[in-house]
Amino acid sequence: MNNQNLIVYRFNLLYKILKELEEDIYFKIIEISDEKALTKEIKNLNNYLIITKKKKLKFNNQFVLSQSPVKILKMIEKLNVEFLKHQFAKQSQFIINNYIVDINAREMSSKNVKLKLTEKEVNTIIYLSKKNKPISINELQTKVWNYHYDIETHTIETHIYRLRKKISKNFLDDNFIINKNNGYQIK
Repeated sequence: MNNQNLIVYRFNLLYKILKELEEDIYFKIIEISDEKALTKEIKNLNNYLIITKKKKLKFNNQFVLSQSPVKILKMIEKLNVEFLKHQFAKQSQFIINNYIVDINAREMSSKNVKLKLTEKEVNTIIYLSKKNKPISINELQTKVWNYHYDIETHTIETHIYRLRKKISKNFLDDNFIINKNNGYQIK
């Protein structure tokens, strides 16, 4: 089953060429010529790419074909690369409560507010979000920091204190990571 949807937007000649090749290029080819139909179509699709002559600013996942003629095999190769980029970006994002945590960008965002994070902060948030119980300092030391549990250190407490402070300052959320039963948990 083909789950890569190539939307050809206001580009009839290209649509006709690609439609003839549809079985061989492994994209489902969809032709759309107006913005309302485009908006409606992409709401129903998970994996899509819009190919167009000009960039349409309000739409994501666009491939602009501004130069022609173009070798069809080169174009298909570029389209495959674009699909891979979008898939990679999509897999790097976690939704935790009202936040999006982007592993690749090391950012946490909510309502157009972005917060840069360190790799350890991202790893801590992801680890805590996957558990539905308070996680002990010892477990965080071994699983996130790769420290031995018997080393006496306050690194975890200090990092979580600073992370909670950053989140509170940027998102006005004092309860994202809570201290509960001698451990930390994402509420």
